[in-house]
Amino acid sequence: MALIDRFLTRMVKRGEFTLIDANGRVARFGKPDAELAPVTIRFTDTRVVRDILLDPSLGAGEAIMDGRIVVEQGDIFALVEIAQANSRYEDGRPSATRASPIRKWWGKARHRLDTHNAARRSKRNVAHHYDLSDRLYDLFLDADRQYSCAYYDDPVNTLEQAQADKKAHIAAKLAIEPGMRVLDIGCGWGGMALYLHQKTGAEVLGITLSEEQLRVARARADAAGVADRVRFELIDYRNVTGTFDRIVSVGMFEHVGPANYRIFFATCRDLLIPQGVALIHTIGRADGPGFTDAFTSKYIFPGGYIPALSEMLRANDGLRWFVSDVEVLRLHYAYTLKAWYDRTVAAREQIVALYDERFYRMWCYYLAGAHAAFTWGQLVNYQVQFTRDRHALPITRDYMVEGERALGLGQGGA
Repeated sequence: MALIDRFLTRMVKRGEFTLIDANGRVARFGKPDAELAPVTIRFTDTRVVRDILLDPSLGAGEAIMDGRIVVEQGDIFALVEIAQANSRYEDGRPSATRASPIRKWWGKARHRLDTHNAARRSKRNVAHHYDLSDRLYDLFLDADRQYSCAYYDDPVNTLEQAQADKKAHIAAKLAIEPGMRVLDIGCGWGGMALYLHQKTGAEVLGITLSEEQLRVARARADAAGVADRVRFELIDYRNVTGTFDRIVSVGMFEHVGPANYRIFFATCRDLLIPQGVALIHTIGRADGPGFTDAFTSKYIFPGGYIPALSEMLRANDGLRWFVSDVEVLRLHYAYTLKAWYDRTVAAREQIVALYDERFYRMWCYYLAGAHAAFTWGQLVNYQVQFTRDRHALPITRDYMVEGERALGLGQGGA
């Protein structure tokens, strides 16, 4: 246990952390911290130490999933928090999951292969996550199934209000007028497309690579009686034809892959009319390029990659359109993920009945890890707006605020 003791002594300075090894030995690390709940974990076998030292994120994740790490005091959320809080991005401390040079080299090599995302692989990767049971998403998302960062103009707002406000915030930035044609790339279960039509009168085409999302989105448009004005198609963005006044993409850019960034932006530009506007809403890295950790790549989002802002902007060099606005949402996704985690825990029995205990623990670890990354780590959310013409929008951001007021931001989007 000498190696794991040295590892934890070096890493855990904040919070009370107790480890009980497979032989019953008890070791304590850190010190009390008002922000962090005490955590006690127990290893059920000696392989856990090796797995964690080889790859902290994947090793700990799989051991939690398999029940080889048992949380005796606290829960998975508290365990992940204490790990991330001790490597706060602003403080410059090394992360507990920081890769060794060899693992970093391998991670980047795997990243280049995993994120190539040719059309066939993209569809398979999307199905891995988004074609899970309808019931699962109903249990932890808001009623509109907005599976992306919400917008909290007040941290105490409900998830439902914050998601409605996210749609209003984006719609206001797009300055959509009645009769415009809007393309929604990565439309999910159709909530954004239906909202934009309802609030602005625009005609919307939503595209997805998830057959399950397509089925739900079309059913919702039919039920609302707007299927002739809000259409949904199973198609890759690279195969869309026609032109649009506006393009919106929420929570999809993370699945594009760096090798395809320039293709994505060039495609969006070419699909817009000369006065067109696009808005990309994506998770982003606050520092430079990196690679997807092995746990997320294996179990959650195969082929997924979170971009650095520099990668997004570099991919636009020479495309002859304007990056007209950039907003960095810092804590909004942390609030969103905490709401999702709490709802997941409340629905434990139903999720276990849908899948099993291993899946439930995996989902908790995924949500808790993501929350910690936005609270303590380097992750943020970017909203990047593009215009083909410098005169396409007003020259100040005042129009956005006026649009939000008209859409009822802060009042549940009513």
